[in-house]
Amino acid sequence: MRDSWRGRLSRATTRLRNDGRAAVLWSLRITVAAVASYVVALLFFPGTLPLLAPLTAMLVVQVTPVSLLASGLDRVVAVVSGVFVAVAFAAVVPLEWWSLGLLIFVSITIGQALRLRSNLIEVAISAMLVLGVGSLSAESFAWQRIAETLVGAAVGIAANLLFPPKVASSDAGKAIDGLADSLSDLLTHAADEVDDVVEGGGEVAPAARAWLGAARHITHDIPRVGAALLHAEQGRRLNVRAVGTPDVAPGLRQGLESLEHSAVAIRSMLRALVDAASDPSWGEAEGYDDVLRRLARTFRAMAAGVDAFGQLVHDEADPLMQLTAADAQTLREALVGLHEARARLEDVLVEGTGPRLLELHAAVLSTIKRLLREMDLDERIRRQVQLRPRRRPSRPRPSGGRPGREEPSPEDETQLMPRIHRERPRPPDKT
Repeated sequence: MRDSWRGRLSRATTRLRNDGRAAVLWSLRITVAAVASYVVALLFFPGTLPLLAPLTAMLVVQVTPVSLLASGLDRVVAVVSGVFVAVAFAAVVPLEWWSLGLLIFVSITIGQALRLRSNLIEVAISAMLVLGVGSLSAESFAWQRIAETLVGAAVGIAANLLFPPKVASSDAGKAIDGLADSLSDLLTHAADEVDDVVEGGGEVAPAARAWLGAARHITHDIPRVGAALLHAEQGRRLNVRAVGTPDVAPGLRQGLESLEHSAVAIRSMLRALVDAASDPSWGEAEGYDDVLRRLARTFRAMAAGVDAFGQLVHDEADPLMQLTAADAQTLREALVGLHEARARLEDVLVEGTGPRLLELHAAVLSTIKRLLREMDLDERIRRQVQLRPRRRPSRPRPSGGRPGREEPSPEDETQLMPRIHRERPRPPDKT
């Protein structure tokens, strides 16, 4: 149990140390863009406080290059629409509670019709600010607000082009590794508590319900990891910093899909364990303690496999890592351990006679089979090739081309696995 907490603390400290520099650079980048837009806006409107310009720049500079133009354009359209609505209202109605409500309703409706997405609310905000100055100065304030928005959007776009954001592949790899760490910690914690039940007595059911709740929380967190991966994939497009760097997106996508399937399988297994542990006759079955001991060892084997797989995906996504064949050895050993755990568990669980125990037997073996398939190195290669964008077929070279040059195979396009994988682990003999 202490080793589990020490591992969590060590991983948290490492993440804080690695992410600290990136967080400071990100804050500095947004700050410089906001200050620059404010200075430029002061040149156009001296003696004023053009705070809309830095606000627009801060919003625009956060997006990825591929969505940069769309975000800036959406914000400008939102501001202009809100301003025109406010000018029209200021010409005919005073600022009252009913006119304010009508203005907000019309502004939001127009924003929905224009499909302004996250900038939808800016239509109503712009209209409220312009309407608040009164009908006499609304028109002049409106044009100043439009100009400030244009200045902020232009500075934000220029900042993204001159100082593009980093390629976030390593961040996506950390998020995927964090998902693997969560699954690994859950399985290790469950194994420790199963051992405690065997040594000190007690019931597994209450602890199993807690494990199932934790597994449910982990699966609910998968969309957040998927969003980090999507951000990394979009961040490569139109980004000059991605030129000359390997595209590790297929490996990250395969890693996330494998861990997602594994998490669902583990959750189903824990559901079967809750059902089995809730049966009063389960604790009276022959070899009950032996079943629990081997179940704990199986949990630890699963945890080692998931942890090794997540670490491999993380290391592949790190541009500073120079991986060799030895880096996949930990995963190979973990897969061998899963085969051994499966063999040991089969020998004991088949002796159970209760229906709940048989259901648990099927669920555990099915989970092991799922993990072995998802973390198989050969399957990882094939899946990466499928996820990699297809290149246009090259024109056939004339017969007098360079001799001895072969066409690249699909495996040559993967970043790591063809170089490190030579043989797949074999299940041990049961004898």
